[in-house]
Amino acid sequence: MNNCPKRKIGIMGGTFDPIHYGHLRAADEAHAALGLSEVIFIPTGFPPHKKEHKVSSAENRYLMTLLATTDCPYFSVSRIEIDRNGASYTIDTLNDLIAMPKYTNAEFYFITGLDAVMNILTWKNTGDVLKTCKFVAVSRFGYTHERVEEELSKRLADAIIHLEIPLLAISSTELRDRIKNNRSIRFLVPPLVDNFITKNNLYKET
Repeated sequence: MNNCPKRKIGIMGGTFDPIHYGHLRAADEAHAALGLSEVIFIPTGFPPHKKEHKVSSAENRYLMTLLATTDCPYFSVSRIEIDRNGASYTIDTLNDLIAMPKYTNAEFYFITGLDAVMNILTWKNTGDVLKTCKFVAVSRFGYTHERVEEELSKRLADAIIHLEIPLLAISSTELRDRIKNNRSIRFLVPPLVDNFITKNNLYKET
């Protein structure tokens, strides 16, 4: 019997189109508050919830995520969803991670915003997802923990860990709009990400 304590692994999923300081701040706060040994950033390959929206190439989003996390020793980036065929579902990613030898003795914490938690019932195999990992709901502008408890069933609400963090009013949608309108995104994203976007002329299309 393995009596070693389980490693606590954070999962930070998203399109990261582009990744910004709000994502990094949430991951770092969760790492400190929950005693996580690692936070894995997993750029979505084909996000099923964004079928109606154009998403940048998976490779560009992956590279931006690498650049944003490169100087943090407990952040890592996985291609697991980018390299998988078809839509990217959280339950499939969790099952793939569990099957990896390096995570055989791991406990997973899925870090996401309160806004995403409100839509958890629309996720594929919600019940299995909740059995496989713990949810960490990070505070977001316009959403309160009380609202989660009111709108979700008690079973779901009790399965969620609430995490208050310094609120950064940054969204990837806003950043894309700023770039299209030739407005600076300096100090909203890491410098390496800002340089990558400029060099590759991303988000300039009308």
